[in-house]
Amino acid sequence: MLALRVSIRTSYLPFSPPLAPMPSLRVELTNRQTQWPVDATRLLQAIERVLAAEGPADCQVHLAIVDDAEIHSVNRQFLAHDEPTDVVTFVLEQDERRLEGEIVVSAETAARLAAEVGWSYEHELTLYAVHGALHLLGYDDRDPASACAMRAKEAEYLRLLGIDPAAAKRFE
Repeated sequence: MLALRVSIRTSYLPFSPPLAPMPSLRVELTNRQTQWPVDATRLLQAIERVLAAEGPADCQVHLAIVDDAEIHSVNRQFLAHDEPTDVVTFVLEQDERRLEGEIVVSAETAARLAAEVGWSYEHELTLYAVHGALHLLGYDDRDPASACAMRAKEAEYLRLLGIDPAAAKRFE
């Protein structure tokens, strides 16, 4: 009996290394409110910028834009805080190679606070997207030193996105 051996060449190099899995960065957005406009492209770009720079090779993140009533419900149900907030994040899966998470942001809070800090609603909402992505990566703002470090990272990414953080009172 004759044995037939077939080899498929995947490279022109005589000894090609095994192919590594391709990195994957996927960010999806759901707008669950209708009162305020959402620039989905800008928000997705903001999260992608943070994750590409600091995240693991494989990232899958979902961003939900909601109103205060919905984020209040999420905040109460999952964090036992009985109030609306700006951003809530959930790490669903994480190791050195993979991150899967969800960011929930309130467009209503962004609209209200933007006027208080002195910049546009769009910039405030973009800040929330960056803030949520940083939380997914392990940044924290529970104590003054951590909050200061997180604010510096937020400002860095906002500048990369063409937003001047000095325009908001919160970055003074």
